[in-house]
Amino acid sequence: MKGLFAILLLVCISLTTTAQTRLLRNPSISQNKIAFIYAGDVWIADKNGSNVERLTAFEGVESEPHFSPDGQTIAFTGQYDGNTDVFIVPVTGGDPKRLTWHPSADFVTGWTNDGQSVIFASGRSQAPYADSDQLWQVSTKGTTPTLFMKPRAVDGKFSPDGKQFVYERNNRWESEFRNYRGGQNTPLRILNLQTFDEQKIPMENSRDMNPVWMQNTIYFLSDRDLAMNVWSYNIDSKAVQQLTFFKEFDCKSMEGSNGELIFENGGYLYSLKPGSGEPVKLPIEVKGDFPWARPHWVSIDKYIQSVAISPHGKRLALEARGDIVTVPAKKGDPRNISDSQGVADRAVAWSPDGKSISWFSDEGGEYQLVISDQYGENKRNIPIANPTFYYQPSWSPDSKYLSFYNENRTLWIVDVATGVFTEVANEGSAHPQHVIFGEWSPDSKWLAYTKRLSNEYSAIFIYSLDQKKSFQITDGMSDCVMPAWDKGGKYVYFLGSIDYGMNVGWLDMSSYDHPVNRSIYAAVLSKDDESPLAPESDDESVEKEKKTEPEKADAKKKKSNSKEEKPEESKVPTVKIDIESIGRRIIALPVPARPYVQLETAKEGIILYTEVIPNEQSLTLHRFTIEKRKAEKIVDGILAFVVAAEGEKYAYLTKSKQLLISNVADKPKPEEETVSVANVKVKIDPLLEWKQMFREAWRYQRDYFYVDNVHGLDLDWAYKAYGAWVGDVKHRSDMNYLLDILGGETSIGHSFVGGGDYPDVDKVPVGLLGADYKVENGRYRIKKIYNGESWNATLSAPLSGPGINVNAGDYLVAVNGEPIDVTRNIYSYFDQTADTQTRISVSATPDPKSGKEFTVVPVKSETQLRQHAWVEGNRRIVDSLSNGKLAYVWLPNTGGGGYANFNRYYFAQKDKKGAVIDERFNHGGSIADYIVDLLARDLLGYFNNPIGTRQPFTAPNAGIWGPKVMIINEGAGSGGDMLPYMFKMRKVGTLVGTKTWGGLVGIWDVPGLVDGGYITAPRGGFYNLQGEWDVENKGITPDVVVEQDPKLVRDGHDPQLEKAVEVAMEQLKTQEVKLLPQPKDPIRVLRPKQ
Repeated sequence: MKGLFAILLLVCISLTTTAQTRLLRNPSISQNKIAFIYAGDVWIADKNGSNVERLTAFEGVESEPHFSPDGQTIAFTGQYDGNTDVFIVPVTGGDPKRLTWHPSADFVTGWTNDGQSVIFASGRSQAPYADSDQLWQVSTKGTTPTLFMKPRAVDGKFSPDGKQFVYERNNRWESEFRNYRGGQNTPLRILNLQTFDEQKIPMENSRDMNPVWMQNTIYFLSDRDLAMNVWSYNIDSKAVQQLTFFKEFDCKSMEGSNGELIFENGGYLYSLKPGSGEPVKLPIEVKGDFPWARPHWVSIDKYIQSVAISPHGKRLALEARGDIVTVPAKKGDPRNISDSQGVADRAVAWSPDGKSISWFSDEGGEYQLVISDQYGENKRNIPIANPTFYYQPSWSPDSKYLSFYNENRTLWIVDVATGVFTEVANEGSAHPQHVIFGEWSPDSKWLAYTKRLSNEYSAIFIYSLDQKKSFQITDGMSDCVMPAWDKGGKYVYFLGSIDYGMNVGWLDMSSYDHPVNRSIYAAVLSKDDESPLAPESDDESVEKEKKTEPEKADAKKKKSNSKEEKPEESKVPTVKIDIESIGRRIIALPVPARPYVQLETAKEGIILYTEVIPNEQSLTLHRFTIEKRKAEKIVDGILAFVVAAEGEKYAYLTKSKQLLISNVADKPKPEEETVSVANVKVKIDPLLEWKQMFREAWRYQRDYFYVDNVHGLDLDWAYKAYGAWVGDVKHRSDMNYLLDILGGETSIGHSFVGGGDYPDVDKVPVGLLGADYKVENGRYRIKKIYNGESWNATLSAPLSGPGINVNAGDYLVAVNGEPIDVTRNIYSYFDQTADTQTRISVSATPDPKSGKEFTVVPVKSETQLRQHAWVEGNRRIVDSLSNGKLAYVWLPNTGGGGYANFNRYYFAQKDKKGAVIDERFNHGGSIADYIVDLLARDLLGYFNNPIGTRQPFTAPNAGIWGPKVMIINEGAGSGGDMLPYMFKMRKVGTLVGTKTWGGLVGIWDVPGLVDGGYITAPRGGFYNLQGEWDVENKGITPDVVVEQDPKLVRDGHDPQLEKAVEVAMEQLKTQEVKLLPQPKDPIRVLRPKQ
């Protein structure tokens, strides 16, 4: 029924038409006009929705249009020149004027009341990350922007008299998270711009956003009634009132002016005059030219997802951009054998007899198996019950069967002739690394595969088609993967690891720095066969004695009956397997244990396998030959390889995305063996492709979501409700917006959307010097220089280093010989300078004649420099406030960065009496058990130090033994939720700050969309020891709540950090651990008294 329903809805999507256009976004309103975004452009219309005109026409994305107070100019966010910047354009049209040049993204939020400046949100100077915005203002004349308010803010509006400002504080990681109730829900705040006192609009842990201030009332959007509606707050009475009552769709992107509000709901625009009735739906129909939405041809080279090689290596079959294309090794033309529009064709495989190519296609609304000849003709569809997503197809050598596994990790075999399916096994868990794929025996009667055991190690199994039964051939005491049959049928090779250990905890940080090394093993299948590495001996050959006449006659008889026994006459070996005691017939090949990840067999006695190269995003391919008993490196820098059925050829993909076909026995010859795909193109109809992607994204939620009920969402309703919008998608940005809403309906964290085939936009990289500036004495003066660490290659600071004598207080007077004018934005002088040698002139005085010239290399981003300065600044503050008694460690995430920061900063301060662990803005990653285990360590004793200061060695030796305080905030989530959860549960110390994000589910497994975009569907969620779902959509509440008071922040304070030090110092009074001195020397040599 699921499949039938999807097909019916597909028809509905295809046939739905309306005179009113949907997906109208980011509306703004003036005295007599409205503006909005559609298909990535700015449009304007009369207030009643008539006379629609396009104001901008650009292949990039424009957003956030805002009318100036006089209604004559529109400020908007645009991607002209490849960066996200602030632009203005007259309502009558014309060339947009660029106002910002900084490479960080700048998003327009409104205007100052006098219409002289535009307010925008940017993280350009924020630390530790640039994704936490502040509000800036820039003059319409185009001078350098100035910081409007230092506390974090993402949106806001002035009071009518300009003396107050209502603002929304937090960047939300997921703006479409339905019914979100985590730490990023904070009240709207009214800030007095003269005193910096602040009051909060009452909230109910709801999402309150998009404030609009008209007269004595603040209007805003809130989901207090479980759908986002328009609410109001009266400044005088303090009363909060609901004004709209939409149930099906959320209200979004509200703006207001002259007593009238405009907002988005259900993809349409509505206007509302508060106190004058119901919202009015504006009948807007947008017509225009959308060249990026027209059918066009695209090169497949960057869209290749799977590769199959023909039996003799004559051609490759490629899955690319939703099509199946074959390309010749040398001679001939490429062929698009599926040639489907608006269809995803995936997971291609080529039959060993060369006659058939298979793939999975969703042409009918759900994936089914397709069998075709090599020309794309004589196609046959094999429907699959309970359709879902499918992986790793593998043909049997006789080309009669096909194995594959599905989203549920169930391994199947299908009889290609009859279409009968047989279930083989289930992998056992939804581990991110899939291991269940099948490998066929040479006689097509057995299927080897890997399955996870209850100890979470993997074992090799073999399934008998005749007996319809599986047999385990490895014992589970080592982790074994990648079975592959020798072409002679006597052996199954595989990779095995005896140091897998800590990697059972694949989500745990404690598994870091525990690389899995594997050896190559061979299982001798028959008890009658010798080891492939049986001892060899050089002996002289001895001439055999002449046979007697009867023997000759007998020999002749044998010769006459021996044709069918000759191996050369019987190309298909008969595989004999003796399961009993097979574990005793497993031997290791003479190959050093290393991090091997893929193993395949070629012709008899030849094994190909790949090795992970540390700190490289590629693999090394090796070959082992049984006859030579020797391993050889073949080629470096590959991503994957596949062996042809005949075993003579193999294809591989390099990290530079080149495809090559090589001979198994030879060294690769790239100049002769490269398969050209750069000029291979497929035709794309974006409108059809977007329909397919919507359908695919919906299926992801259905099939991959971590609980079956999808949090109670009616998936059929969601498909029908949002499927009706797809016909109005005219730009790839519209598609991501729609998919984001669809994912948000599941009410889950980690529902992320991104990527995709956007129109190409030329990028002009703007360089940065790692400095702050101020205007003084008619010049740009350097206010602060971010030096980074000269010995750290990842922290390149353009104005530091030998020979660059630039100091804070100097004046920047020229760039590449061009004098700098303070009436011009300073960053505009650095167009096209990022990572490029650039000449700057710097003067100690305002007089440019006294300037000295230096050659520097501006950077693309200052985020790491500012982050380092923030961390070091915090460390110095903690050191000062605690009189050197407390350590400070910031954890940027619970991935590699957090692991490295903890190891670097925590142990280097082990002489401190306590520690402040700062996990604010922690972006998650793994489960930080490693960190919590070390923080929770108890001091168990000492070993004496007989020299120097005689300070004893502690046992354990690595640790800080006094009180620990952890700072948390709403910018910490995922692994950054789990870290304080564990810290609190294990009673390590005190939590200070504000509630965390509340997103403790994991994302993996979900395939990408056909154009390179993605939408996630969380695959696993956390529940506690009481058997209750926990943390997700809740967050972790601190023991001591401390907010960042804007007045204190403005004055340079960090209230949360200061409170954490205060708490730790108070605890230190009773919890300080003083190391015990060495006891009196013991007397242990005793003798009987004389």
